[in-house]
Amino acid sequence: MRISVAADERTGVADAIVDELRMRGHEPLLHGALNDDERDDWAWASEAAARDVAEGRAEAGVVACWTGTGASIAANKVPGVRAALCVDAETARGARRWNDANVLALSLRGTSHAVLTEILDGWFAGEPSTEAADVANIAHLDEISAGS
Repeated sequence: MRISVAADERTGVADAIVDELRMRGHEPLLHGALNDDERDDWAWASEAAARDVAEGRAEAGVVACWTGTGASIAANKVPGVRAALCVDAETARGARRWNDANVLALSLRGTSHAVLTEILDGWFAGEPSTEAADVANIAHLDEISAGS
């Protein structure tokens, strides 16, 4: 799977995210501090990764900044992106299942390497729900984005 990855600095688990994705057989597309040719500020880096997902260049994304909050806010500004800030595996699994999240947001400060691997396990184990209420909620998110 092609996964767009952005970080605003190469600290904490920034490089470990890329390494973990490659070890799992994914192809990371790098943005921000992970790409020497790009602006590394969290808003620009996260937007670039989110646009890859929204425009079909990547199947999913991972965005990270010091707290993960700014990265998730920036990614969620891109239409078609549902970014979820996850601090543990259950939150990541639930974000995929109930929210059909397509971008994982992480804190570079608060995520250890061990927790990163658990979060990625949960993220990749999660499948979007097909239950009517869950599908309706995701459809409503699209309506909200469209201004309906």
